[in-house]
Amino acid sequence: MNKILTIVLGLLTCTAISQSDTVNNWKIENSVSLNFSQSYFSNWSAGGENTLASTGKYTFLGNYAEEKHKWDVWLDLALGYSLIGDNKPMKTDDKLELISSYGREIHKNFYATIVFTFRTQFAKGYDYKLDSSNYISEFMAPGTFDIGPGVEWKPNDNFSVNISPFTGKWIVVNDQNLADAGSFGLTPAETDSNGVIIKHASKIKSMFGAKVIAIFSKEIFENVTFGSKLEMFSDYLSNPQNIDVNWQVNVTLKVNSWLNVNINTELIYDDDIMFHDNSGNPIGPRTQFNENMQIGLAATF
Repeated sequence: MNKILTIVLGLLTCTAISQSDTVNNWKIENSVSLNFSQSYFSNWSAGGENTLASTGKYTFLGNYAEEKHKWDVWLDLALGYSLIGDNKPMKTDDKLELISSYGREIHKNFYATIVFTFRTQFAKGYDYKLDSSNYISEFMAPGTFDIGPGVEWKPNDNFSVNISPFTGKWIVVNDQNLADAGSFGLTPAETDSNGVIIKHASKIKSMFGAKVIAIFSKEIFENVTFGSKLEMFSDYLSNPQNIDVNWQVNVTLKVNSWLNVNINTELIYDDDIMFHDNSGNPIGPRTQFNENMQIGLAATF
């Protein structure tokens, strides 16, 4: 007789801890979550694969305010893997992102600012649809840095927009093989007629342009919080009409005092990142999109 021994679909175990405090003009908030999902099948006539997935997340928010000065620091870390059947673990989430913004008030709700951002990932990444043995990214491949002065308008605690008309941006691909292949907008290595490399590619691409960051966060309904962060960058030195976009959205639903549901999406468009078909031929840039949902037990103290 066919029977299922154990089946738990969805997020089986998830714990989250959030803590906030105010010290020496700093308002600090930490949030940690660890999420698991698992399913098991035995002689299951409808079919299915055993799965195990886990994602860890950490977010730090620091806000300093004293008279006309303010400093905001935001750090977001995430790493997740999924194991399906007898396949190798597949990465499902990977992020290391830092934003640091200093501002001095120049008029009511207006600040002169300097903003620094950094983004990379922790582990190697693969295009599982094409090849799960050759990685296409890893730590600091790419790593993206940018910094620039600007002006921020912050009419209230829910919304701010920062415009930096003179922003330096650098893409680092700290892996020579990926750099030689021209990954992430770098100029590929020079080769001879036989395809042998005669000059390796530079691992760094420099850009200079304008950047906009718009952030919104508000409880739009009771126990439902909506957050959005939109970043746009135009490179004055190369095709300034092609604007790079990174748009992240988070919706948090507080079911009760101990249960939360989080829905996260991220949309990216970068004209320099080329995609390839199954034969390895370039087909141009594409809009990238990622979505995940987490259900978790929560504790606040």
